[in-house]
Amino acid sequence: MKEMIEKIIEFRNNRGWEEHDTPSSLSKSIIIEAAELLENFQWSDEPLNLINVKEELADVMIYSLALAHDLGFDINEMIEEKLEKNAIKYPLKK
Repeated sequence: MKEMIEKIIEFRNNRGWEEHDTPSSLSKSIIIEAAELLENFQWSDEPLNLINVKEELADVMIYSLALAHDLGFDINEMIEEKLEKNAIKYPLKK
């Protein structure tokens, strides 16, 4: 994961985009890309274009990883903490 984040940040910085990638703009971009992902399922539960689904999902993930990096979050730690919290909130049913 660390190598992928470094690749994303390097790509961004090589293009001079880091000054525009504020937490606010990255959060907005995540929502915009998520809406584009959702558009693939607007009229059907089955997407017509899996390539587009893959590309839009990648965009959501790229912006999310960049935001986490910029805020100094450890991705693995963040996900582990959330899974633990969700396990308490949504316990296994017997």
